[in-house]
Amino acid sequence: MIRIAVQSKGRLFEDTMALLAEAGIKIPSSKRTLLVQSPNFPIEVLYLRDDDIPQSVATGVADLGIVGENEFVERAEEADIVRRLGFSKCRLSLAIPKAIDYPGVEWFEGKKIATSYPGILRAFLNKNKVNAEVHVITGSVEISPGIGLADGIFDIVSSGSTLVSNNLREVEVVMQSEALLIANKNLDAEKRAILEDLLFRIEAVKAAEDKKYVLMNVPSERLQEVIAVLPGAKSPTVMPLATPGWNSVHTVIDEKRFWEVISQLKALGAQGILVIPIEKMIL
Repeated sequence: MIRIAVQSKGRLFEDTMALLAEAGIKIPSSKRTLLVQSPNFPIEVLYLRDDDIPQSVATGVADLGIVGENEFVERAEEADIVRRLGFSKCRLSLAIPKAIDYPGVEWFEGKKIATSYPGILRAFLNKNKVNAEVHVITGSVEISPGIGLADGIFDIVSSGSTLVSNNLREVEVVMQSEALLIANKNLDAEKRAILEDLLFRIEAVKAAEDKKYVLMNVPSERLQEVIAVLPGAKSPTVMPLATPGWNSVHTVIDEKRFWEVISQLKALGAQGILVIPIEKMIL
């Protein structure tokens, strides 16, 4: 049995639960229980505040954790980053009132900055040789300039709508953040084996993201031209049809290039193009 710490609520919680479900791991829903066990995989989920997850993994209270990179870097706990998960993306940025002219990071010299991430902020200020006062706030950081508590803020930015509603503008992006799977440095052999099984499932889910399985009918005389434009995982599957001179071609296409590739295929004479979403890919 292995124990994984996850955020108890919010966007990271929702993304984490979706990932575990996609990986075929059932987690009983319970809003009152801090620790729940999966009925079909040797894992139990410990629900914690996001800022408590790095320490819980470092000290062995949990074996694994899914946590925002921002919290992991800020807490500076000793744990291994096993995999970047690619969801719950945001950035940590400096922001100031919209009306203020911003010449560069030197503007913050002698200013007061409100933040919930003093460690990351101080490292950035030291790197840029800026002497500013760091005011630590655990609540709504974005209101600080408006009530005269600080000259600027250092906080998480996703869409930027919170900054706009508080008449602030982003002036420096200090770091990008996403969800991380972290692990205790001293996992025994049994727990490492479970972690490998979990990673195998996660890799299958992540490999299928933004991918489409495409089937099409292609005339034989255009087959090599069609194959040349297909960006498949390896090489496409080609099967002759009952109708002479035609082939069925199967491949995987990344969604980012989907419409570009489909347009080329149509121009080369591909017909009956069928597009199917992919749940898992075992590479």
